[in-house]
Amino acid sequence: MQKAEDTAEAILAAAEWRARRAGYRGFSFRDLAGDVGVKSASVHYHFPNKGDLAARLVQRYRRRTLEALGSPQDCSARQAVERLAALFVEANETHDLMCLCCLLGAESDALPRNVVAEVSGYFAELCGWLESVFGPDHEGLSAQTVVAALEGALVIARTRRDPEVLRRCAREIAAGF
Repeated sequence: MQKAEDTAEAILAAAEWRARRAGYRGFSFRDLAGDVGVKSASVHYHFPNKGDLAARLVQRYRRRTLEALGSPQDCSARQAVERLAALFVEANETHDLMCLCCLLGAESDALPRNVVAEVSGYFAELCGWLESVFGPDHEGLSAQTVVAALEGALVIARTRRDPEVLRRCAREIAAGF
């Protein structure tokens, strides 16, 4: 049983790497099979279709993002913005990767409904996490504005191959808290 779980996790890791660089259409089951060293049938065994795989991939990404952010009770609004920005900066500077849900969100008209629902859930959870830190009496940038600004800055930084774009945006947003 452990072997099957390891294979499924290796497939998800390969899919995430490819999807965070090229989106939903940026990989095939054949690509993933080659990356993992299994037959394409093995990928289909674990994930009957690409929509199922992408939905699981987003679920995994959502969980890991929230785990990396930690408890909203453990930080100030400024620290929360800095934590979120640090995730994007690391993805950009260390691995030249985009936010998975940013890429998939841009492709939402061409994605299966279950994948769109998971991506929408990611953004709702991320904004909800920030809102829980900001509190009900927060004045200033909304959680949605913070997420949108950081996602957009990540797109620009990666496109221009200039990580300072993202870092500067993160500093400017955090300074407002």
